[in-house]
Amino acid sequence: MQIIKVKHPLQAEQVPIEDTVLIMGFFDGVHLGHQKVIRTGVELAKKHNLQSALLTFDRSPRTVYQHEKDFKYLSTMERKAELVKDLGVDRLYFVEFTEEFAQLKPQEFVDQYMIDLKAKYVVAGFDYTYGKKDIANMQTLPQYAHQKFEVVTVPEQVINGRKIGSSAIKQFIIKDKVEEANKFLGYTYQNQGTVVHGLQRGRTLGYPTANLITKGDQVIPSIGVYATRIKIDGTWYNSMTSVGYNVTFKENTGITIETNIFDFNADIYGKSVALEWVKYLRGEVKFDGADGLVKQLELDKLNSIAVLQNN
Repeated sequence: MQIIKVKHPLQAEQVPIEDTVLIMGFFDGVHLGHQKVIRTGVELAKKHNLQSALLTFDRSPRTVYQHEKDFKYLSTMERKAELVKDLGVDRLYFVEFTEEFAQLKPQEFVDQYMIDLKAKYVVAGFDYTYGKKDIANMQTLPQYAHQKFEVVTVPEQVINGRKIGSSAIKQFIIKDKVEEANKFLGYTYQNQGTVVHGLQRGRTLGYPTANLITKGDQVIPSIGVYATRIKIDGTWYNSMTSVGYNVTFKENTGITIETNIFDFNADIYGKSVALEWVKYLRGEVKFDGADGLVKQLELDKLNSIAVLQNN
């Protein structure tokens, strides 16, 4: 898959040589609803012997249009690219969502980013917009297309009557329901980050931990202890992870992500890792001292192993 980063306007050398099926959306998290849209586009491209191209943005439009601060993402750009590649897309366009780009009128956007990308089909979800939603939606898109391309709208996708959406998934993750989030995602939620030095308290308790600093503005699961897996140098290891404040020892560290990796003792400081959140086990508990904490950690490890063996 070719990745093209676009700073408005689109440059001539960034235009594909062949006609395309253009897949549109922000696709934060590339959840099951997004996957339906992307697969529809990829299959259509194969059927008509066209290139599949996906156009997305480097940040949420809400951070520009609504000036939303502290917006949290389900996927970094790198993670999004990884998930899109797995779905068989040929070309991935990341457009820098600037104030200038945001000023494009619907017809200008269609002309410069659909027609100019040689789209013969444009595929998007039912709620996709490219400007003010009352005039720039999937129902009005054929008017702007001027018969240059066909519009394919993918209907709402649901699980148990609930729309599969990034907002719902975020709420699951921050409210102790990571398993529900994983059902809606269609895979196990991950954070990407770097291992840094911590207080090394776990080492003295017999449960050394890798402290993770996440990249960018990723959604972090709620406070508690989780059964997890961690990817180091291309290999996955079973683990358990605490998201918390170190309340037992009253250490003013802020929220930390600390992972105890089972059967592992290598030095991984400074390494980039991925952490999968498999199951929420319990909330954060304040113990009277180290003994009570160690007993709970022993139980957490047993529970994590049982979860990971069955997952």
